[in-house]
Amino acid sequence: MIEAIKPVLRFWRLLKLYRKEIYQIYLYAVLNGLVNLSLPLGIQAIINFIQGAEITSSWMVLVGFVLVGIAVTGILQILQLRIVENIQQNIFARSSFEFASRIPRIKLSELDNIHAPELVNRFFDTLTIQKGLPKILIDFSLAAFQVIFGLLLLAFYSPYFIILGLFLCFLLWLIFKFTGPAGLETSLKESKYKYQLAHWLEEVARTNKTFKVSANSNLPLQKTDAIAANYLQAREKHFRILLRQFQYFIGFKVFIAAGLLILGSILVFQQQMNIGQFVASEIIIILIINSIEKLIRIIDTIYDVLTALEKIGYVTDLTMDERKESMQPLSEKGIAIEAIDLEFGYPDQKVKLLNNLSFKIPPSAKVLISGGAGAGKSTLLHLISGLYDFDDGEILLDDIPVYNYNKEKLYETIGFYFPSNQLFEGTIVENITLGRPIPEKDVLDTINFLGLKQYIALQHKGIHSLIDPEGKRLPRSIIQKLLIARAIVNKPRLLIMEDPLQSVNQTEKKKIIDHIMDPKNEWTVIVVSDDPYWKAKSTQTIQLKSN
Repeated sequence: MIEAIKPVLRFWRLLKLYRKEIYQIYLYAVLNGLVNLSLPLGIQAIINFIQGAEITSSWMVLVGFVLVGIAVTGILQILQLRIVENIQQNIFARSSFEFASRIPRIKLSELDNIHAPELVNRFFDTLTIQKGLPKILIDFSLAAFQVIFGLLLLAFYSPYFIILGLFLCFLLWLIFKFTGPAGLETSLKESKYKYQLAHWLEEVARTNKTFKVSANSNLPLQKTDAIAANYLQAREKHFRILLRQFQYFIGFKVFIAAGLLILGSILVFQQQMNIGQFVASEIIIILIINSIEKLIRIIDTIYDVLTALEKIGYVTDLTMDERKESMQPLSEKGIAIEAIDLEFGYPDQKVKLLNNLSFKIPPSAKVLISGGAGAGKSTLLHLISGLYDFDDGEILLDDIPVYNYNKEKLYETIGFYFPSNQLFEGTIVENITLGRPIPEKDVLDTINFLGLKQYIALQHKGIHSLIDPEGKRLPRSIIQKLLIARAIVNKPRLLIMEDPLQSVNQTEKKKIIDHIMDPKNEWTVIVVSDDPYWKAKSTQTIQLKSN
C-alpha cells in the first residue's frame, strides 16, 4: 500500500510547482462547467416559449444566449490548452536539467548495483507525463466539475436529487478507494518489466559483436521471451483491474441514469416539475453521464502518469554528493595525503577490503600502489579522491579531512584516469576540457606533449572534429592519450591514474611517464600499474595485501 501511495505524493508535489497555473485551469473549468449548465436552463426557457407558439424577441435573445454560451466554452478550453502547453514545456525542460545535473553527482556507491545508462531510459517517462497532464488537468477537472455542478443544479428542482447525488458521489468514492491502489500497483509492475526489456535490448545492441560471432546462441531470444512473458502477465493483470473498474463504472452510469430518470418522471407525474424542467434535467443527466464516461477513459492515463512519476522519482531519489560550503583547496603545490586506520568494505562482502590501512604521502610525491588482484588498489584511489565514503578511519588532504572539502572544488584540483573513463560523442576539445575554462594554449601544449598533434592534423576540423561515442573507430592508443590529456590539461594538484597507457607503444609511453613523474611538476601522482617503468620513476610505493 505504501508503494501505491508514494506516486500519488509525487503527483501532488508536481502540481504544487504549478499551483498558480492550475488555479487558472480550475477557474476556467469552473466557468466552463457553469456555462455548460446554463445551456439546459436556456433550452428550458426556449421550450416554454415554443409552447406558446409564438416567436418573440425574448426567444431570439435566448437562442443567442445559448449560442454565445457554446462559443464561450470553446474559448475557455483554448485558454486551458495554452496554460497546459506552458506546463508541458516547463516539465520537459525541468526534467532535462534535473537528469543532466543529478546523474554526474550521484554517489558512486549508489551506482554499484545499478547500470547508470539504464537510468536514462526513465527520462522518456517525461513524455508520458506531458501527454497525460492535459487529460488530467483539463478533461478530468472539467468532467468532475460538470458532475458536481450537474447534481447541484438538479437539487434546485427537487431536494430528492440532493440525497441521490450524495449517494452517487459515495458510490464513486468507493470505486476509487478499493480498486485504485491495486491498479497502480499492477501498473508499476508492468513498467518494471518494460524497463527490464529495454535494458536487455540495449545490452544486446552494446555487445552485438559478441552475439554476432556466436551464431548458434539463442540467448537474446530466450531472455527477451522471459522478460516479455513477465511483462504480458503484468499487463494482463493490470487490464483485468481496468476492466473491473470499467464494469463498476458502467453499472454506476446505468444506476445514475435510472435513478435520475425515474425520479424526474415521478416528479413530473406529481406535477412538481413541468415539461421544460424535465427536458432540462434530462440534458443535465446526459451531461453527467458523458462526464462519467470521460472519467472512465482518463483512469488509465492517471495510472500512466503516476507510474511515470515513480520511475523518474527513482532517479531523483538516489543519494547525491553533498554540496558543502566548506573547505576548498588553496595551495598550488601537490596535495599531501595521509590515511589513518582506514577501513572499507563493500555492502555485499563479508570481509572488509581495506583494514587498518595507514600511510603518508608528502606533497608532490610520485607514488605507485601495488598489490595482487582484489587487494583494493582501485578502491583506494576512489577513497583518496572522495568518490567513495570509507567505513572508518580518516583520510587527510593537506591535513584536512576529505569530508570537510567542498567536493566540486576538490575535484577541480584532481586529475582522474580510470579504465572506466570513456570518450563521449562530442568534439576532441570538448572531450579534453569537459567544458572547463581552460586556455587554448594549455590544450594545444598538452596535445603536442602527448603526441596527438599529427593525428589531429589529419582530422578535417582539427581539435573541433567530432568523436563517436566511446571513441568508436579510434585506435586504443589515441583513446588513452585523449583521456590522459583530459586528466592533466588543467594542471591538477593531484593526479590519480589506474593502468594508464597500456596500449601506447613503449617509446611514447616512457616519454609520457618521464613528464608525468618529473619532479619539476609539483603535482602529487598516485598510480596503479604493473609496468616496471612507473615503479622505476616513483618516489614511494604502497603495497596492499589481499585479504
